[in-house]
Amino acid sequence: MSSPKIPTAPLGEHGPEAGVQGLGCMGMSFAYGPTDADASRATLERALELGVTLYDTADAYGAGENERFLSPFFRAHRDEILVATKFALAIPPDDPTRRIIRNDAPYIRQAVEASLRRLDVDVIDLYYMHRRDPDVPIEETVGVMAELVREGKVKQLGLSEVTAPELRAAHAVHPIAAVQSEWSLFSRDIEAHVVPAARELGVTLVPYSPLGRGFLTGSFASAEALTADDFRRQQPRFTGENAAANAALLEPVRTVAEAHGATSGQIALAWVHAQAEVHALPVLPIPGTRRPGRVEENTGAVAIELTEEQLSALEPIAAKVSGNRYADMAFTSAGRE
Repeated sequence: MSSPKIPTAPLGEHGPEAGVQGLGCMGMSFAYGPTDADASRATLERALELGVTLYDTADAYGAGENERFLSPFFRAHRDEILVATKFALAIPPDDPTRRIIRNDAPYIRQAVEASLRRLDVDVIDLYYMHRRDPDVPIEETVGVMAELVREGKVKQLGLSEVTAPELRAAHAVHPIAAVQSEWSLFSRDIEAHVVPAARELGVTLVPYSPLGRGFLTGSFASAEALTADDFRRQQPRFTGENAAANAALLEPVRTVAEAHGATSGQIALAWVHAQAEVHALPVLPIPGTRRPGRVEENTGAVAIELTEEQLSALEPIAAKVSGNRYADMAFTSAGRE
């Protein structure tokens, strides 16, 4: 099946070009209810055909299972793709359901070796600090990460959910290629400080959950409709009165979608892609999916150009959203700013 490939964007100031839309792979084996391995494998292959080259995972997704699941695909296409994974969410031996944030040197070294084994690769293209432990100086954490670059285990460094001062401090130790944070029509807190800092430093923004974890697509209107093991049932904005209020905010998205003959999800993604021009920096969102048809829909959003009038119609949405994106915001950049 032939389709035009999506354009590319730089991954960091001196990094490689990547397809301007990546693929978040977490849901293929973790967090979003029942999975279908065959459909997920087909999704990975279809994404590559469409020009998607950045594939995002983490050691915390299913306690390493997501990395293991992806490794055959990565091996088969190693020269065509960029592998991104993360460390920092450690699993305590006495409680496998918990996560502890660790940014210390011994843990980082243990984590990178474990990820390299599970992924079955010689080097990780983009290695992120998944979450920040404020008790460990970020200069110390990034210093260890920089050693991994010098040792040839990692090519580029990334940070997730960091504040602007944390990004600047990290970048002074070693160039940071990418900052991964939630950014969507529903979540725009990073625009105040993090985005300007990234632009100043030549850092690419990698928005996760650009579809509001599926809510912006209209695929569900309340977490109560999701399976009991779905992570989204724990997020305040998708439950109870918050969910009802937020569902009502989607009408402008549907109106713009109708004007383009597109889906609501495509408009939500087109809005994220438009931020590259609005804020004058590379933006490479990583919508997650595990269906080939959905990855075709998502990459189709790259070709949609929103008018100034349409951008204005979508502008007020984020300020009206009810509920935080996490029950505990302490581990997000917004929770520390």
